[in-house]
Amino acid sequence: MVGSATGGRGIAVAKHLAAEGVNLSISSRDTETITTAARHIKGTGAGNVLGVSVDLGSLSAIEDWHDKTVRHFGAVDLLLIDTGGPVTGTFTMLKDSDWQTAFELLLLSAIRLVRLVTPSMARRNSGSIVLLTSSSVEEPIATLALSNVLRASVSALVKTLALEFASRNVRVNQLTPGRIATDRLRELDKNNSKLLAISLEQQQPRSISTIPFGRYGQPEELARAAVFLLSEASSYITGATLQVDGGLLRSVC
Repeated sequence: MVGSATGGRGIAVAKHLAAEGVNLSISSRDTETITTAARHIKGTGAGNVLGVSVDLGSLSAIEDWHDKTVRHFGAVDLLLIDTGGPVTGTFTMLKDSDWQTAFELLLLSAIRLVRLVTPSMARRNSGSIVLLTSSSVEEPIATLALSNVLRASVSALVKTLALEFASRNVRVNQLTPGRIATDRLRELDKNNSKLLAISLEQQQPRSISTIPFGRYGQPEELARAAVFLLSEASSYITGATLQVDGGLLRSVC
């Protein structure tokens, strides 16, 4: 199961998993775009691909996605949780409704998905779960108050789950992207350019200059790391955080 699989990070992961012969159940909120994404991945000659329209803020929609996946494939072996990002803003800009929506999108949706897939994984003593978060779990990012707070909670959830399910050979890890060239990053660059009263063309080089590799990452580079964590190549890794950031984060651990 791969969430948010119609663009950017999610579809890149889905394509790389398909290239490895993995049967996929992919989701996104919009029915037309998820249908198109499933058709596109199938067209590459990959394995079976099921596309399901899902609002990850809805328990019933998440349950429906899981039920359809199990009916179609029999079980869930791998789960990639990617929910997209919440609205931007500083703490003083945000209302209660913003916090509630972000909580349901980022944290509660992950809890619900894990709750659905882990019983079967535990019975079969096999499974791998990767939660796609953000570099904000290591270093808070200005104007991303919601992401800073709630993704840190997701990071704590990863450690909690890894400890709880290790005895059943179910691995849970976290992938923290830096600045990956997606529509979301372009949106953030636009927001920052407005705050600084400069053009987007001026803002992007300022952002890139903070990355030791001197460029934004590509979704495919993130996808390869996700496939590694989901696969048996990482069979002795759980509760870990893998940074894909071109050296952006300076923290020692």
